[in-house]
Amino acid sequence: MPERILVVGPAWVGDMVMSQSLFIGLAERYPGLQLGVLAPGWSLPLLQRMPQVDQAVEMPLGHGEFGFFRRRRLGRSLRGRGYTQAIVLPRSLKSALVPFFAGVPRRTGYRGEMRFGLLNDIRVLDRGRLTQTVQRYVSLGLPADAAQPPAVAEPRLEVDPDNQQRLINALSLDPTRPIVAMMPGAEFGPAKCWPLDHFAKLARSLIERDYAVWILGSERDKPAGEAIATQAGDDRSRARQSERGPRNLCGETTLTDAVDLLAMARWAVSNDSGLMHVAAAVGCHVIAIYGSSTPDYTPPLSARSTIHYLRLDCSPCFERTCPLGHLRCLREISAEAVLATFDQAEDRTREEVNV
Repeated sequence: MPERILVVGPAWVGDMVMSQSLFIGLAERYPGLQLGVLAPGWSLPLLQRMPQVDQAVEMPLGHGEFGFFRRRRLGRSLRGRGYTQAIVLPRSLKSALVPFFAGVPRRTGYRGEMRFGLLNDIRVLDRGRLTQTVQRYVSLGLPADAAQPPAVAEPRLEVDPDNQQRLINALSLDPTRPIVAMMPGAEFGPAKCWPLDHFAKLARSLIERDYAVWILGSERDKPAGEAIATQAGDDRSRARQSERGPRNLCGETTLTDAVDLLAMARWAVSNDSGLMHVAAAVGCHVIAIYGSSTPDYTPPLSARSTIHYLRLDCSPCFERTCPLGHLRCLREISAEAVLATFDQAEDRTREEVNV
């Protein structure tokens, strides 16, 4: 009889993309696997782009809500689905409640927040061996005595060509030039955000080289996108009349629209954010810029990536705002240094073609 596994998913975009590495590993380990994922409502369309997922179950509570009785009710509603194992990725007590009330016989997760009883396959997190978030996810899908760190498959999101064409028409986009996507936002806070004038300077240089620049993000990122477009363009582009200026698409697309737009881009320049992981999972060459966080913990999961990280004495601090007030970890990564990444990669491509 095939395995039926329920994964309790994370609450952030990047973490949800990284969790696909676990799903891929489970599908390879268990032929015929039926995989369900319990996840926030915003992530359900993203899970539809992961072919390993058979059922996506919406968690009706927001991030940080305990909601004991609603979790009990949801768990009891899942009892008839016959799950043989639950894998709980978050380390909170509340995240283990639904599998417990669902009566899943084997409930796997890391020790934390007094979850004894709620979990009965408790793992001790070896931070020395499992240094990356994705390794910690993948490890939970393996036997407790498996060799560590585990092999990690790169996430691969499915792309919708019909939606790509719809977006080209609806947003009046020009896909004929090589596209660079820029993602200036980061949900965690400004200590993760490369300065906007650096983004603008880079955009200006790329446009001069005949790249198309698309700026992607949520409605919250719209002012940042507008600032980049304004600083990078001339008077005509500021009035949105230049076909060559940056396009600020922040707030104009859904998360899955961003998946399809990023799949059209050759490059993505991004802070350590959810969209950085999306870009890696659709095949962009990702230029990832790290400040308060570290690529040692959450790198883009793609061989086609370049990381800019200064490793200052004060890094990583993992703070939302710079505790020292100078933000040197990001300000001292120049637009010229990032632009050199393009030159080096394009040179390598030309050398490979000529071999």
